[in-house]
This record gives sequence, structure tokens and C-alpha cells, in this order.
Amino acid sequence: MSSRKEIRDGLLARKISAIVRTDDQSVAEQAMAAAVEGGFRVIEFTLNTPGALELITQFRSMDESLLVGAGTIMTLQAAKEAVNAGAQFIVSPVCDPAVIRKAGEMGVVSIPGTQTPTEMQNAHEAGADFVKLFPAPPNVAEYIRYVLGPQPHLKIFPTSGVNLDNMLEVLEAGAAGVGFVGPLFDLQSMRNRNFDDIRERAEKIVALLADL
Repeated sequence: MSSRKEIRDGLLARKISAIVRTDDQSVAEQAMAAAVEGGFRVIEFTLNTPGALELITQFRSMDESLLVGAGTIMTLQAAKEAVNAGAQFIVSPVCDPAVIRKAGEMGVVSIPGTQTPTEMQNAHEAGADFVKLFPAPPNVAEYIRYVLGPQPHLKIFPTSGVNLDNMLEVLEAGAAGVGFVGPLFDLQSMRNRNFDDIRERAEKIVALLADL
């Protein structure tokens, strides 16, 4: 997938994203490989992970079926570097219209961080393809349902507060997709390099999605 529309459609179709953040490049690589083995086809490396740009390039080249993104994009320079490394979508914890515009110019999908309905609308009007709900409120599904009532045009993509227990409820509430950090890349499993556990967690999430 190369065009912005194809990337956007791919994210909408696949719905679940694996997001790794760690202080060890080798752990990030092996943990993400386990998530991919478990069935994830949308993956994201945060730029505060060592070697994130190298990992983006590596995973883009190893499997054409993967959609690979970069997270924690805070500047125009970071956005350019991520896309040059092969990122097909860029994610941020904040909403910066300049980064949204740059993503569009580079032909990739932008997912800026927002929380309130006003922030989401501003991001949408700036050209964002999706809006990242961050940080997530206590009841993610209920919050999304309330927002989409008067703003059904928004494509809300929560990346915190989602787990195996509420994933289907959040998607049924109208979320365009959901991202998994801790519930997939369990901290203890990462520390112990228990990548089989991560693969099994990924398999459970993918199997759950099939029930939607």
C-alpha cells in the first residue's frame, strides 16, 4: 500500500494496531516480530524507542502486508525523518496543524492526539485522517459514543485505555480502530524477553476481533 487513501482504508479494515515503546532496540524488534507473528498487520514504533527509524525501515521491507507507522511525532523534522524511513502513518500525542499538513503533503496518514470534541474537530478541519483519543477517559466506549452522536464524521482511534475486556465494546461504540500498548506489550514480558507471551496476547486480540 502506498497511496494515502490505501493506507487509510487499510487502517479502517484492520482496526487494531500494535504500538511498541521501550528503551531497548533489540527488545522492540523481537517484541514487534512476536506481535506480527500473532497476527497484527498494523504496527507502530514510537520515536522515543532507540533505533525506531531503523525498525520502521526494517519492518516495511520484510513484509508488504504490514502497515508501519511512527509514533510520538512532535515536530516537522521528526515527521520527515519518519516518512523517509518508510512510515506510512504518523501518530502524535498532540495536535499540530503543521504536522498534519506536512503528512498530507508527503502522502501519508496523520493521527494527531486529541481528547475533547473541540480538539477533535480542529484536527479534522486541519486535514487529519484519524484523531487519536489520548489520554483515554475511564469509560472509553461511552465517551466515543457521546462524541460521535453530534460528530459522526470523526474517525476516532483510541490508543490507551483499550484492552481485551473492552476492545469489542469500544469498536462497537464507533471507534475507527484501537491501539494496543501495555495490554499487548506487557511490561514484565518485555523485561523478561518473554516474546512467546506477547505472541499469545496478539493471537488472543486477533481472535477477539474476528468475533466483531
